Order: sequence, then C-alpha cells, then structure tokens
Amino acid sequence: MAQDYRTIRVAVPVPLDGTFDYLIESGAGAKPGARVQVRFGRRTLIGVVVAVDVDSPVAAARLKPVLRLLDATPLFDAALLKLLRWTARYYHHPLGEALATALPTALRRIRATAETTRNRGWQACAEPAIDPETALVRAPRQKELLTMLRAAGNAVAHSTLLARFPGAQRPLKALAERGLIQAVELPGGLETGTAGTPPELTADQHVVVEALRAAAGFAPALVEGVTGSGKTEIYFRRMADTLAAGRQVLFLAPEIGLTPQLIDRLRSRFAAAIGVLHSQRSDGERADVWKAAAAGAADIVIGTRSAVFTPMPRLGLIIVDEEHDGSYKQSDGLRYHARDVALKRAQDAAIPILLGSATPALETLHNARAGRFDHRKLTRRATGAALPAIRLIDIRSRPLDGGLSEPLIDRIRPHLEAGNQVMIFINRRGFAPALLCHDCGWSAPCHRCDAAMTVHGAMSRLICHHCGSAENAPSACPSCGSESLVALGAGTQRVAGALRSHFPDVPVARFDRDSMARKGRLEAQLADVASGATQLLVGTQMLAKGHDFARLTCVGVLDVDGGLFSADFRAAEHMAQVVTQVAGRAGRADRPGEVWLQTRNPEHPMLARLLDGGYPGFAEAALAERKATALPPYGHLALLRAEAHDARHPHDFLAAAAATIPPAGELACWGPVPAPMARRAGRYRAHLLLHGARRALLHPVLDRWQSELGGLPAARRVRWSIDVDPQDLI
Repeated sequence: MAQDYRTIRVAVPVPLDGTFDYLIESGAGAKPGARVQVRFGRRTLIGVVVAVDVDSPVAAARLKPVLRLLDATPLFDAALLKLLRWTARYYHHPLGEALATALPTALRRIRATAETTRNRGWQACAEPAIDPETALVRAPRQKELLTMLRAAGNAVAHSTLLARFPGAQRPLKALAERGLIQAVELPGGLETGTAGTPPELTADQHVVVEALRAAAGFAPALVEGVTGSGKTEIYFRRMADTLAAGRQVLFLAPEIGLTPQLIDRLRSRFAAAIGVLHSQRSDGERADVWKAAAAGAADIVIGTRSAVFTPMPRLGLIIVDEEHDGSYKQSDGLRYHARDVALKRAQDAAIPILLGSATPALETLHNARAGRFDHRKLTRRATGAALPAIRLIDIRSRPLDGGLSEPLIDRIRPHLEAGNQVMIFINRRGFAPALLCHDCGWSAPCHRCDAAMTVHGAMSRLICHHCGSAENAPSACPSCGSESLVALGAGTQRVAGALRSHFPDVPVARFDRDSMARKGRLEAQLADVASGATQLLVGTQMLAKGHDFARLTCVGVLDVDGGLFSADFRAAEHMAQVVTQVAGRAGRADRPGEVWLQTRNPEHPMLARLLDGGYPGFAEAALAERKATALPPYGHLALLRAEAHDARHPHDFLAAAAATIPPAGELACWGPVPAPMARRAGRYRAHLLLHGARRALLHPVLDRWQSELGGLPAARRVRWSIDVDPQDLI
C-alpha cells in the first residue's frame, strides 16, 4: 500500500477541531487547496487538501482512501489557504468549516462539477438583415437597446442589459428575430464593461487621489467623506491605476449598498471583465464568477461579505465601501468580519486597501488616529451642493397617523407641490410591530421567541421577524374575546398607507425586503424614482446607502429613539450612522435639502452632539465614552453563546466555562446571563462575555475553550459558539 498511495491531510466541514489524514493514489496529483470527496463516519463529504505527503500518527492500514479528487488545479492558492488558516485561528472556528464558508454553495455539493456554465450575452450584428432605422421607427425601446449594443462595440451580458433596461426581455427577443442582434456565449458569470470618460476631479478629490497613489505596499487608508463628496470616483481612479498595471481589484460593498446604480457605474466606466457576487445571483452564477476570478479572467470582482475569500491571483487593490456597515460581520457559523479579513488579506499580499465611509466605525477612526491607517477627508460635496439641514420634531403628546406627525406632514407637502421627491425612513418593515387588545392588554406573542409578532398585510397576517413563524391574525382577542384589536406602532406598510391617504394623487413606492423580494423589482422601482414618476419613497435601510436621487429634497426619519436606549452599547453609534447616511440622500443636486427627525427625546445629549457637530462631533463624544468604560476600541470582547430547549442547560454550560478562567487574572468575565432575547426559535439563550484590555489576553483562553469545551458533560446538551469582536450582544 505504501508504494501505491501517499498520505494527505484534509480539512473536513465538521464542527471538530483539527484535520484528518487520508490516503490517495500516488499518481492522482493532489495539491493543497484542491477539493476531495471523502468518507467521514457514515457520511460522504467534500473536504479541502491542506497538506500532502504527511507523516500521519495513524497507521496507513487504518486510514481511509479518498473517494475522488475533484480538482486537478487547486481552487485555493497558497495565499488564500494562509488567509483562511488565520481566519479560522483568529475567530476560533474549525478550519474545515472555515474553508467551506469560503467556497460558493455550488462547489460545496458532491454533485457539483468543475465545469463552467456559459453566460449569455448579446451583440449587434455586423451585417443586419434589415435597415434598423426603418424597422425601428415605431419601436423606441428596441432602438435604444440596439444603440447601446452598437456603442459597446463588443458583447454585453444579458444580466447587464436587464439591469440597465428593466423589462428588456421582449425587446431583445424582437431584435434577435429581426436579425439585428445575435446571442453569444461569454465566460461564465462575467460581464464585459465599456470604457467611459471620467469626470474632472474636484480640488479635494485630486489631493486625496495623489496622496493615495504615493503609497506603496500594504497601505491601509480611510477615506472619510460626507455623503455626495465623490468617494466612489476616488475608488475608480485607484482602480484604473490598478487595472492599467495588469492587476485585479476586489470591491466589497454591503448587501444594501451593492445597488444596481453602483454596478451600472462600474459597467459603464471600465472596459474590463467584471464579476458580481451577491444574493440575487444563482449558486451556479456565483460559482462561475469565483472560478473565473481564480483563473485570472475577472479583472474586477464586486461583491458582498463572502467575496473577501474570492481567489484572485493578480490581486492589486481591495476596496471596502461603507466599511462601518454591520452586515460585514457574519452572524452565525464562522463569525468573521469581512473588513478585518480584507485588511489581513491586503497585509499578506502587500497591497493597498481603501476603507470608505461617511460615518466610519469608531474602531476604524481609532486606528486612523493612532496612525495605523492613512486618514483622508472630503468635507464638501463634489457638486458644491450644501449638506442638508437636520432638525428635530418633538412628537411628545402629539397624535401620529401611521407613524407620521402633523408637523412632518406639513413639511412634506411643499416639497411635493414643487415637484420634488420625499423619502420617509423607518427601520421596520411590515404594517405594525405589535397587535394589542384594547380591553385587556393582550399582545400577540411569538410562541417560539420572547418577542411580539409583527402585523403584516393591513392586519391580516402575523409574522415573527426573528424566527419566521407566521399565522393569520385573530379576529378577536384570544384572552378576553374582545374584538377591539389595535395595531400598535408603524411599519413601512402602514406608513405608505398613511402617505397615500394624505397625498392621494402622489405615487408612493415602498422599499423593504417584502416589497423587493421579486427579482428585478428593485431595479424597476429605482428606474421609476430616477425618472421622477415616483415622488414619495418609504423604506428601511435599503434606501440608506448608495443611491443618488437628484430630485430628493426632503427626508423624514420616523423613530430615532430606539438607538438612544438599548442594551447594546453600539446602538447609539448605529443610530448616528443611519441618520447621517439617510440624511445624505437629500439635496445632492442643485435643489437644497432638509431632514426632519421625529423623537420623544429632543434633549438627549447624543442627539444634540449629532445635530451640532455632525457625525465627527458625535464620534468624538462616543469615543470618549468608550475610553471611559474600556469598551471597544479601548478594550476587546469575546462572547460565548449557548442555547438549548431547556433553560437550565445554557446556564450550566456557561458556568462550567467560566470556572476555567482564573478569578484573579487580567480578564473580566461577565455572566452567565440570559441573552437580551432569552428565547428565540424555541431555544433558550444565554451569554458569557469576556473582556480584556489587550487581544493577547483573550486568545489563549479562547484557544483552550475551543479545544476543551466540547468535552464538558454540559456541552452535549447545548449548541455553543465563540464570537470574537461581537458586533451585537442581542
């Protein structure tokens, strides 16, 4: 056997520390980073080779053979394997599961192949069968599409055309039937952009671009610019430099920031192969982009959190847009923060990385002030437009109609009468957050969570936004039989209805996860807003970032108080970021804007700092508070979570974990305590929080926990996880 086989080490996607040794035929050519199909217990799994020709502590006769080598060329190169090893160590997660997280879903499946599907595109026929000028006189949509394809000069991906022209399927089919365009096959998942003319830089932008160009090697830089200051153009200039040098660019954006508008700007600016990775793409499309990037065929990869693990052999620049956004932190499984992983990847590759935001995370600001990051500021809008004035509306003792106060309605009206657009922001989808009985006080609970059910569909359905449970709304109170049921509070559905009643002749568009679920719906709604067909916009954080509405002059924020009073110490920071980002949508063109915040706490000091000093003033005060309390970035946290169907078991497990920490050490151990939401999806939850002045104090304890806690008797009765640098404590 020793002559015909060699021993390889494989990371398998199971919740166990360590790797596992297998045998493979000597002539198979297995290399680190390649996928293999193996037997693990009674299951067949896909693992990743992490070492070859190893000396196994297990006798060869006891090792199982690999069932199949799936990749002749490794999917993970040496640099990416190194990054994922670091990620698994830093976040104290099994390496096999970390590698599986990095793989696109389609490549984790046993039935998946390495074959790349083809991506359909269209190009104008060089010798059309008919005269287009004559044939398209009464088909302006077809003529517009044909003009665009001719201008492109090469094939344009079908998905690109649909993004630019929602509903283009029929016109494209008609053009093909007329013999004016033809379908072509493009490399799987990639789109070909067209070269565009860059705008002239402002004086402020020019200074920042030249300073960034002067940096060499690993050069982390924070680009802090007010909304509308032209941060994206700075990204594009540095991207152009990188592409001209023959290198690849990785562009990360939060899910809600990865807007059709941003993607379209990339497509119309760079004559490059562009790969897009986000949740709206199929598993197969994402796998195609991933493999194309690994082969060096993708010049630009733009994607959300998990795109940070995309293999790119010519990587020359990383951009993290809206670096403060909470969606960069994975909330389950491998709880990594994509911004921090991106920084480590840039450091390993000795390349520059740009972190951009109008409202940087306090940790990022602290690093910039400490000199770890270059800090470049843009304090004026690129168009010269003034930043909108932000004012408060005190809603204490005021009646609300669908969440709207009378003063806010009065301030909306003149903007609509002037033909401008108005945005109402409420970070709560649905009709209302709770259903109450007016007579006895009963509220509709989720039977699986310590939370109220949210009312949807104008009192017809109850849905839990935490576990997804759904049921029909009762016609009478289950407790006392009264029919006096009222929907308390407001969500996007209710606000949109109230706006329609006050402004019946004005089109209203709702932007939330429910209304935008259908593919292509977001693009169509945004096109209506851009054309001016829609004047009133109601939405959640989906509207907060990445959009540029020239006619938008008024923004109303319905509830800022939730961020002022919360168990999460980051809540005020998140509130200030959202308010600043939403406010930045107003007055971006030649029309002045204004922003109104409804609050029951107009004297709150954090609100006063935000209004008086903007986000920089707020951040200054918030950092001082964090320093006084030794909270991040002046201290470091790790959270041990546990959950079970029996409320006692999480507490018992966490108490046993806490007992492993020396009482007189430099670490503070807080808990175990019930989680702020003590029951979710039928499981009771508890937390144990570790605090250390330095990260170096935390990791030895976490290393020991990772290897030893699974052996505790109480561990068999709970699900548990370690969260390093937790972003929420809920």
